[in-house]
Amino acid sequence: MISKNVRRVVTGHDPSGKAVVLSDGEPPHVTRPEHQPGLAFHELWNTRATPSLVTAQEAEPTDLHHDTAPPKGGTVIRIVDIPPEGPNGPEFDKETARALFEKVGLAENAEHTIPGRHPLMHRTESIDYGVVLEGQIVLLLDEDEVVLEQGDMVVQRGTIHAWTNRTDRITRMLFVLTDGTFDADLAARQAEHDTRVKEKGHV
Repeated sequence: MISKNVRRVVTGHDPSGKAVVLSDGEPPHVTRPEHQPGLAFHELWNTRATPSLVTAQEAEPTDLHHDTAPPKGGTVIRIVDIPPEGPNGPEFDKETARALFEKVGLAENAEHTIPGRHPLMHRTESIDYGVVLEGQIVLLLDEDEVVLEQGDMVVQRGTIHAWTNRTDRITRMLFVLTDGTFDADLAARQAEHDTRVKEKGHV
């Protein structure tokens, strides 16, 4: 059970230039894929350029972007609630995994699943910071596994990965994703990796 609802406070400026609170409450966009009850993506904010143009007032950016990966040249910050999945991850067939990926803007990742690994293995062309706010989570890579406890953080550097909750309660994580570009050599290695996995059924 998560201790409290997500609260987001957004500041800005009034016509005189004075700093004011523009909004205070739950974020307006929360994605809850029906394929995995308890999974929730709380979209807090995003930017679409670096440096980002700072204006007095701004239209709600989460109205424009809900995908997992950040906008090109931009950033995303979100809170994700990950429900208990058991010791082997959720029992998804390939079509269910594909439908969930599509729901969160990661449709192309349906082909990255590693046989025998978590069905939601995915990769984004970004540098991501993940912080465990509540609970425990296991980060899965091709073969490595890392158990992360409350307060731990991970720097996710464009690797294929999945998050799995092997506990009996929801884990809450904070993610900040920053858009990136794969080095040409790394992109070639990733393509070879994906082909090898697809053809042989293992890493």
